[in-house]
Amino acid sequence: FPFVVAMPQCHKKDWWANPAMEAQALQALDQTLKEFKGDPQRLYLTGLSMGGYGTWALGSQNPGRFAALVPVCGGIRLPPGHDIPNARDTDDSADPYTAVARKIGKTPVWVFHGDADDRVPVTESRQMVEALKAAGGNVRYTEYPGVKHDSWDKAYDEPELVPWLLAQKLSSDK
Repeated sequence: FPFVVAMPQCHKKDWWANPAMEAQALQALDQTLKEFKGDPQRLYLTGLSMGGYGTWALGSQNPGRFAALVPVCGGIRLPPGHDIPNARDTDDSADPYTAVARKIGKTPVWVFHGDADDRVPVTESRQMVEALKAAGGNVRYTEYPGVKHDSWDKAYDEPELVPWLLAQKLSSDK
């Protein structure tokens, strides 16, 4: 990929929506951006599984910071039977999908999920896509038939993904 990539790791028994984890991820991003002279107008945020949850969380908590979001098999509400002590929903409002969609606004988003995912319900992505559409967002959705939780293999292999990302840039008036 023609990118500089920062890949912070979430602590064991923690969750990306935890403010300490968000701060760690943003610190790693800022340090990488400075060290490698990155373009702050072309910051892209992606993550898979728990990182997909983190993509929604960081993207919604930092509107206008990222030129595009690519959540892969993530969600807003915790998956059933989770066993992570610090885990919490991305947003705790009555309608968290609408709340997150409003915060993300017009940031371009390309969502990926397998329809046979047995870890994170595909309804998480479907509901977020519908909420983004209802909020006037800029969203694409790719759902892979028969694919379980490992939809990231297909998502990151999509021939259009890299060109699509590179076409996204924050406007200079932000």
